[in-house]
Amino acid sequence: MSELLLSAEIGRKEGTRPSRRLRREGKVPAVVYGLGADPVAVSVEWPALRKALTTDVGLNALITLDIEGDKGLAVIKDLQRHPVRRDVIHVDFLRVTEDMTIDVEVPVVLEGEARKVTMYDGMIDQSMYSMTVSVKPSNVPQQIVVDVTELELGETIKVVDVELPAGVSSPMDPDETVAIALITRSTREAIRQAEQAEAGEAGEVGDAAGADAEASETDGDEG
Repeated sequence: MSELLLSAEIGRKEGTRPSRRLRREGKVPAVVYGLGADPVAVSVEWPALRKALTTDVGLNALITLDIEGDKGLAVIKDLQRHPVRRDVIHVDFLRVTEDMTIDVEVPVVLEGEARKVTMYDGMIDQSMYSMTVSVKPSNVPQQIVVDVTELELGETIKVVDVELPAGVSSPMDPDETVAIALITRSTREAIRQAEQAEAGEAGEVGDAAGADAEASETDGDEG
């Protein structure tokens, strides 16, 4: 069982008015379903739910849900917030077992400095901020780290390129973009200046070589 224990009460009335009454009492309406059992309407204390939401894995925390003495593992499958106040107004709990595989959303974090991109004032655009992964409930990663150190201008990191932790896979389209190194107007200007500098250096070397050749010919004529 998970060390994170959350108690739930059954017998709540469904509907808008009863739900509002529950919230005024500091409780959150919820429903528990999964593992072939019928859905159960419950309510949970907001302070205890808030504690469950503030672990390292956030919404993906593995919870031991105690429904009036009947304990079982669950994860938060959906959480609804008020559109203005942003407080939690309803929660869906999914019953799980430790050995089953579930799909969860995990944050994507870019790591490293892409020097080949910043050298020319390029920009890395992160297209994906969360990734759906398939994993056992007790093995959910806090985040998916994507290393952009070797990324070059115009290159794209796709789902298939992401190195996932052991025991974790993703059902997402392998060709879906995670991040891309964009070529900006500043990038084109930086490349143009670099090319001009290289051309200038090549010209100076050529002029120096020509001067040396002329000097050699002059010395030969004098001799």
